[in-house]
Amino acid sequence: MQRGYGRSSRDGPAPVRDGLTPSRNGVGPDRVIEIQRARILAAMIEVSCERGAGSVTVAHVVERAGVSRRTFYEIFEDREDCFIAAFDEAIARASRYVLDSHDPAAKWEMRVRSALTGLLTFLEMERGAGRLLIVASLGAGAIALERRKRVLAQIIAVIDEGHAESRAGSLVRGRQAELPPLTAEGIVGGVLSVLHSRLMEPQPSTTERSSRVGGIDGASLLALTGPLMSMIVLPYLGMAAARKELARPTPTLLERHVSAPADPLRDVSMRLTYRTVCVLSSVAANPGCSNREIGIASGVGDQGQISKLLTRLTKLGLIENGGAGQARGGPNAWTLTNKGREIEHAIRERTTNN
Repeated sequence: MQRGYGRSSRDGPAPVRDGLTPSRNGVGPDRVIEIQRARILAAMIEVSCERGAGSVTVAHVVERAGVSRRTFYEIFEDREDCFIAAFDEAIARASRYVLDSHDPAAKWEMRVRSALTGLLTFLEMERGAGRLLIVASLGAGAIALERRKRVLAQIIAVIDEGHAESRAGSLVRGRQAELPPLTAEGIVGGVLSVLHSRLMEPQPSTTERSSRVGGIDGASLLALTGPLMSMIVLPYLGMAAARKELARPTPTLLERHVSAPADPLRDVSMRLTYRTVCVLSSVAANPGCSNREIGIASGVGDQGQISKLLTRLTKLGLIENGGAGQARGGPNAWTLTNKGREIEHAIRERTTNN
């Protein structure tokens, strides 16, 4: 269960943070919490893959996410609650890939191939989340293991539908084949073992993954589609079907599967706060605005706080002052830099889409 500012809308209006009122530019505290939550989950994925889920502490997560411990505990109960949320989010993202071209009316092997292609695409494009699901979850505790077990049970049930295909084929050939009851579970275990091994290898860079769009190399996880499908269909459909799967061309990595960055401020060494988002949004909406105008638009009445924050954002290269400034006694005129515009756009996109 989430606490504090991470609570659901049915619990009532979001509380006011640090004496701030909801921003007039449309970016409220709940939207900032959503971005902070995404930062924390992304950090949990990274440090779990690096250290092993059992060795991750809240301190590791908040340091990587660039948020305070207070913010962490406003959103999550504890480290395990955060890991389970990251696990569930990764499952949801993987499901979108798997169901992208799902056709319930298709033959069993076609449905399995489509689902496997979606899974391998997910693992290729979001390898960190994939490692959390397949590797890190093994050491994350009883709740994570139970979540994993339920997901695997659903996958095993789909593979077990191959029994019907096997019986139908055997009747056509004039014999009845009896496969061991654990066939589907053994197949899924074998596929997981292969994926576990591949995911433990060094992770390719973003540039390397992007270069594979429209083409595949031997290091791509999508290159496993044929071999894994051959292994899956062999017990049910026989050697001819297995060879046919091996002979199929490797699926193409489509551009629509390239995932957007989860953290718009990842490359900026600062904490993301409600004030930060409000000020960036205010400057974007009113280029050339003064300190006082930014304070009014962002709902921060203390001009000392505004001045300090503007100084920090200037040092980070996100805003610049085109006015006479305090040195001449004239008003400031703040605008976003190119870097600031990119980040403000990324924040706006996330808060709008969420």
